[in-house]
Amino acid sequence: MSLLFSPLGIRSVTFPNRLWVSPMCMYSAVDGVVQEWHHTHLTQFASGGAGLVVAEATGVVPEGRISPRDAGIWNDEQRVAWTPIVQAIHDRCALAGIQLAHAGRKASTWWPWAERRGSVAAEDGGWTTTAPSAIAFEGFDEPVALDASGIDSVVEGFRAAAHRALDAGFDVLEVHGAHGYLLHQFLSPLSNVRTDEYGGSLENRARLLLRIVDAVREVAGDGVPLFVRISATDHADGGFTSDEASLVGQWAVERGADLIDVSSGGLVAHQRIDVHPGYQVPLAATVRRGGRVPVTAVGLITAAEQAEQVLADGAADAIFAGREWLRDPHFGLRAAHELDDTVAWPPQYLRARWR
Repeated sequence: MSLLFSPLGIRSVTFPNRLWVSPMCMYSAVDGVVQEWHHTHLTQFASGGAGLVVAEATGVVPEGRISPRDAGIWNDEQRVAWTPIVQAIHDRCALAGIQLAHAGRKASTWWPWAERRGSVAAEDGGWTTTAPSAIAFEGFDEPVALDASGIDSVVEGFRAAAHRALDAGFDVLEVHGAHGYLLHQFLSPLSNVRTDEYGGSLENRARLLLRIVDAVREVAGDGVPLFVRISATDHADGGFTSDEASLVGQWAVERGADLIDVSSGGLVAHQRIDVHPGYQVPLAATVRRGGRVPVTAVGLITAAEQAEQVLADGAADAIFAGREWLRDPHFGLRAAHELDDTVAWPPQYLRARWR
């Protein structure tokens, strides 16, 4: 048996394999309600051999969406729309996760293929954004710094969203603390210049993330796996570092998280990233060793042998992939075939299993 297609147990859940679908925004929801596109998009990966399919960054409050077209889970209409998608993923022998998110100062922006860029004006359906400090992301409108009441509302937004996600049937909850969105903005000194208990020291900058971990774990109980995605470096001088990420990962696990989903970047426009196959794997290895916590690796992992080697090297406990699943929604079936291993093939596809 390969490592990639070996099971992984976390709390009461057994993941059938370790090749998972990373959350990828589709910018195709209507008023936060997912559509037929999301159903087709997500369930195809379950048919394709994924052990876990994680739905895109999903706004826990309306103002937490990256764009007006982002998915949400702040009301019951949205929860109802997610439910058949989760069931369809389960019917195809995969587990379903959701990434709970708040975009902070990077909210209210145009979707990637829109003709315009930057912040969406109120008359076009946009809204005033919030952040730890009134520092804008380059090219976006200046946000309003959250006060104590606003911070409490963010925590409650994640708590309520976790309830709805579990009611919809999701098996895994992930808190989005990466890619320059709100919780990452609190973690990084480049975007957080507060002087209260949420700014300054790393302990203070991590306070909101850890409060949210506490709240979501309380909702999830003892059986549901809780992941936290972090950017392990800002790729910019003076920003959040991998050593800090290791500590934050350790603290999050101590507070009830089960696994740290390690990515990087997204906080500032002047970041400098050397992008190459597996470029973020060393960051995952650093957090795994330094924080002594389970992690996933992500970032241009596109081949079965490459993913298997990441696990064999001890750099990660599971693999998230994005682009390769978009290129080939049956990446899992292909990877198992290439590694001469087994995975749950849909009976309709069994004629392709053997050489």
